[in-house]
Amino acid sequence: MGDARGPTSSLIELTVGGDQLRSTALAQIPVGVVVERRKARSMWADFLWRPVWVFVGVPSAAPWTPLDIEAEATLFFAGEAVIELHRTETTNYRDNLASGTPTLWVALCPVVSERPYEILAVTADPAEGEALTDAGSNLVEAVSMPPDVVEAVAQFIAQHHVERPFVKRKRDRQVPSDQRGRMGDG
Repeated sequence: MGDARGPTSSLIELTVGGDQLRSTALAQIPVGVVVERRKARSMWADFLWRPVWVFVGVPSAAPWTPLDIEAEATLFFAGEAVIELHRTETTNYRDNLASGTPTLWVALCPVVSERPYEILAVTADPAEGEALTDAGSNLVEAVSMPPDVVEAVAQFIAQHHVERPFVKRKRDRQVPSDQRGRMGDG
């Protein structure tokens, strides 16, 4: 379905709203996102949208190209994204893979244009996936992680994971405010 480039390990430069952004990710996996539009059974909405799968590579199709049209639902290639892998998140990636059903989180942001959403992020980090739900207007769905992404994330973990022991922070002893002035008075 297009260029099946694998993970890369270089500094990414992105342009968002005319601003250059840099990423410190040690690896990036280019992916395409497929979104479903389904007729709603509600008087408040005409359609329901949801990401349904992610595939490795960047296809030659333009964003929001219809892939499959049925009476009740239409699948669209929503566009491309990059899964960024950071060495500080390897514990989260490892837990995701160990869950038995490795998952990616796809976040779509509503836009005012002919396209209903833009891809905000695709992540393999469960904590980041949860954080993407904080903006109430984002559409965030968990989708199955493709086998090629599972393999790339597992290789990344093997190369970059460092086990960090849990260190409980010791708290300073608190002195009641009414006794602070009396300390040393005798």
